[in-house]
Amino acid sequence: MNLKEIQQLIDMINNSDIGEAIIEEADFKITLKRSSALPAAAAPLQPINQAIAQPVVQQPTAAESGEKSDQPSAPANDGLTEIRSPIVGTFYRSPTPDAEPFINEQDTIENGQTLCIIEAMKLMNEIESDLSGTIVEILVENGQPVEYDQVLFLVKP
Repeated sequence: MNLKEIQQLIDMINNSDIGEAIIEEADFKITLKRSSALPAAAAPLQPINQAIAQPVVQQPTAAESGEKSDQPSAPANDGLTEIRSPIVGTFYRSPTPDAEPFINEQDTIENGQTLCIIEAMKLMNEIESDLSGTIVEILVENGQPVEYDQVLFLVKP
């Protein structure tokens, strides 16, 4: 990581609500913290090399709660876990444009397996699974921008 990239990280932290960021690459590690007088982020930061896995919480449908609804009900995601983006950037399914994707729907994944790459500030960050299971759905298209905490994959553990 060069000085210009570090300055870009500092500017990004200063222009956001992030309280602390830890960036690790091979034998390089940098921790950036805001002053304690400034508000910290609402949720703790995750290491970039791990995706955020959260169980899907089901809301009762209108029929279950006794209410009437004009909207069609969402498909059931019973027992599925969401894998979310730990950073803001551009989503890539493969290491290069002409390479095979890291994973496809219905593939079995293992804890620590690379799922995708998210490019942030010209850095390619491999996003690894923190659970084992089967990819049920890939919710992001190749080359699409993603937000922090955006659901990327649905996994059946």
